[in-house]
Amino acid sequence: MYLYPLLVMIAASSYGVVSTIIKLAMGSGFSVSEAVTSQFFFGFCIAVCIFVLKNRTKFSLNGVKTLLLAGVFTGLTNITYGQSLNYLPASLAVVLLFQFTWIGMLISCITKRQFPSRIELISLIILVTGTIPAAGLIDVDLSQIPFQGWLWGLAAALCYSLFLFINDKATTNMNTSNRLVIVSFSAFMMSAVFQSPEVIWNGTLFNEGLWIYGLALGLFGMIIPVFLFTIAVPKVGLGMSSILGAIELPIAVMVSVILLSENVTTLQIVGIVTIILGISLPTMLNRNIMLVKNKVAQQ
Repeated sequence: MYLYPLLVMIAASSYGVVSTIIKLAMGSGFSVSEAVTSQFFFGFCIAVCIFVLKNRTKFSLNGVKTLLLAGVFTGLTNITYGQSLNYLPASLAVVLLFQFTWIGMLISCITKRQFPSRIELISLIILVTGTIPAAGLIDVDLSQIPFQGWLWGLAAALCYSLFLFINDKATTNMNTSNRLVIVSFSAFMMSAVFQSPEVIWNGTLFNEGLWIYGLALGLFGMIIPVFLFTIAVPKVGLGMSSILGAIELPIAVMVSVILLSENVTTLQIVGIVTIILGISLPTMLNRNIMLVKNKVAQQ
């Protein structure tokens, strides 16, 4: 009951660190495009190392198309999210990415041809309610935000939702290290086409210190979430994964406070607590339902 939801939350939490690391890289003089390229380069390198060290079985191509597509949406999520940071403050960029909660739920409802459960719907309402205060957007003038920023942010949310949707399709007869290599390779190819692959050979990556940010981004923005999502999302389901993934916003706020010295207000704390309540609600209610059923069965 708790293991796979916990893995989804850890994976989403690692994504919450990405925006702060990218902002730190920008503060050191690197562009978003360069940071994203370094992320996927190191992500692919780490995935290959894990494959070489851990893989003891024959490499399987079963379900490779699904995994390549997951890699494409992983790459597109980070590319569009990175572009949104060119136009938006980190807090607003995270809020727009946060819209994957209801987009993922909508995709789940359409594909399964059923409405969300009452628990999921209540949880989603609580999550959306806590979003604005948690990101510190109350009493903030948004009229000067460029239109491109809104588009890039919502595009990132859609790509993230589709990434979770692809991970919901379990790939059988393939171990996790194989999956990780294929997904990271596909994501790296996306960055090579649309970002700044020249940083790998022109000295920017290793001679100018970009590798420090690339290594951190590769771990938190590629290896950890992809590794855990491929294991847990098929077990938890897309709808519940979208709810549990909301932990990303509180983590992003807390990391920005610690690393960027951003101020956190009382309203933000209230919003974060509200989001955590919304995330916890389905698990707590499902646990109580299971306990009642067990008691009835014992009687």
